[in-house]
Amino acid sequence: MALQRSQVADKNIVDRTKAHRNSDVARAVRRTRDRLAQQEGSPEFDRELLKIHARTLTNSAAALPLLIVLIVAAGIFGGMTREILVWAVITAVCHAGLVYLARQTDKADVTEIDPDALRRKFLIAHFLSGFGWAYFAILECAQCGVEPLSVVKAVVLLLAIAATALIASGLRGAVIITFALPVAVYAALAARYSVPVEVLMVALLVASMPFFTYVAGHLHTSALMHLAFRSEKDALIAELETAKSMSDEARRRAEEANLAKSRFLASMSHELRTPLNAILGFSEVMANEVLGKIENDAYRDYAHDIHGSGQHLLNLINEILDLSRIEAGRYQLNEEPMLLVDVVDDCCHMLEIKARKKDIKLAQQFEQSLPRLFGDERAVRQIVLNLLANAIKFTSTGGEIKVRAGWTRGGGQYVSVKDNGPGIAPEEISVVLSAFGQGSIAIKSAEQGAGLGLPIVQGLANMHGGELQLLSKLREGTEAIVSFPASRVMEALPAVPTTDKKSA
Repeated sequence: MALQRSQVADKNIVDRTKAHRNSDVARAVRRTRDRLAQQEGSPEFDRELLKIHARTLTNSAAALPLLIVLIVAAGIFGGMTREILVWAVITAVCHAGLVYLARQTDKADVTEIDPDALRRKFLIAHFLSGFGWAYFAILECAQCGVEPLSVVKAVVLLLAIAATALIASGLRGAVIITFALPVAVYAALAARYSVPVEVLMVALLVASMPFFTYVAGHLHTSALMHLAFRSEKDALIAELETAKSMSDEARRRAEEANLAKSRFLASMSHELRTPLNAILGFSEVMANEVLGKIENDAYRDYAHDIHGSGQHLLNLINEILDLSRIEAGRYQLNEEPMLLVDVVDDCCHMLEIKARKKDIKLAQQFEQSLPRLFGDERAVRQIVLNLLANAIKFTSTGGEIKVRAGWTRGGGQYVSVKDNGPGIAPEEISVVLSAFGQGSIAIKSAEQGAGLGLPIVQGLANMHGGELQLLSKLREGTEAIVSFPASRVMEALPAVPTTDKKSA
C-alpha cells in the first residue's frame, strides 16, 4: 500500500516509466563523431559514396533507355534497321545489369557493404556497358544517305560521356572505364579512313574524356562535402539530444529533490511547531512571573531571551512553509472583495510601535476613492507586512518610510514602500529576490534575516497576476512596488435605491 501511495505521489512530478536515453544517445554521438572524422578511402565514407552512386543510377535509370529509343527511331528513319536494333539490345542489356546492381546496393544495409568488392563490381558493370557504345562506334550505313555519319556518332558519344559524368560522379574512374573502349574503336576507324572531319572528331572525343573526368571529379568532391555536412548535422543533432537528455535528467532530479523537500516540510511542520509552542508558552510564563516572582534577575532575562529566540524561530519556520507552499503551487487563495487602502493602513498601525522604537517616521500617501480589489486579504496583508518589516529593518534611526497606494497606469492598483536605507546594488537585485538571498551591504548594516520576505512577496504577487518591482540605489534607499492588474479591480456598484415608506 505504501508503494502504491509513493507511485501516485511521484507521477505528479516525474514519469518514471519513460526509458532513459543516455546510453543510446552516447552511442549515437560516438558513431557520428567517428563518421565525421573519416576521410575518403575509409570504409565508412566509401560505403556512403557507393550508396549515393547506386541511388543516382537508380533514379536516372530511365535516361539511357530514352536516349536509346531516340537513336533507334533516328536509325530506323534513316534506313538502319537491323544494325541499330542489335545495338539497342546489347546496350539495353548491359545497362540493365548496371541498374540491377545499383538497385541491389541501394536496398542493402550500409553496414553490410564491402566497399572494395562492390567498387570492382560497379567498374566491371560500367566497362561492360561500354561494349554497347563500342558497337555503336563501328556501325555503318551506306544506304542511309547521311554523309557525315561519323560526326553524328561522335556527337552521340559526347552526349553519352556527358550524361555518364553527371550520373556516375560518385564513382571515380567511371567515365574512363565506360568510354575508353568506344573512343579507342572510333579512333581506330577514323585512322583507317584518314578523313579530316573524323580526325577532328577523334581529337574532340579524346579531349572530352579528361574534361568530363574533371567535371565528374568536382561532382565527386561535392558529394564528399555533402557527406561531411550530413555527418556534422548528425553530430549536432546527437549533441542536442545529449544536452536534452542531460537537461531532462537534471530536471527529474531537481523535481525529486523538491518533492523530498515538500514531504519533509509537510511532515516536520507539526513536529517543529509543537515543541516551539511549549517553549514559547513556558518561557512567557517564566518571564512574566505568572507562577511566582523570580528572585534572580538574570534568570528572568534569560526567559525573555528564550521567548524572543523561540518566536524568531517560529516566524522563520512559518516563512519557510509559506514559501514551500507557494513554490509547490499549494498555496490556496481565498479571494474576496477588499479595500487595498484599508489593508495597508492596518499594516502601518501594526508596525507603528516597532518603527517608533527606532524613531522612524511612517509617511502615508493614499489615493482616495479607490474601488475594491478582488484578492486574498491575508496574502495582501502578508505582502505589505513583509515590505514594511524589511523597510524598518534596513532604515537607520531617525529615518523615514513612505507608504503609498493608488492607481497604476494600466488601471490596476499598487502599493509602494520606500525607505532611505543602504540600498541594493543593481547586480544583487536578482539575488535578493531568490530564496535565502541577501545583499552584501544589507547584511552588514542590518540585523540578520532568512532572506525569504521578498521571495514570498513576489510569489504572492504573481499568484494574483501582479508583479514585484524593486527600484534601488546604493546608499539612497530602496522602493518596493507591488502592482495588481486591472482585471482584479472591481467596478463600483450603484447605490441601492430606497423606497419611501410614506409614499408606499
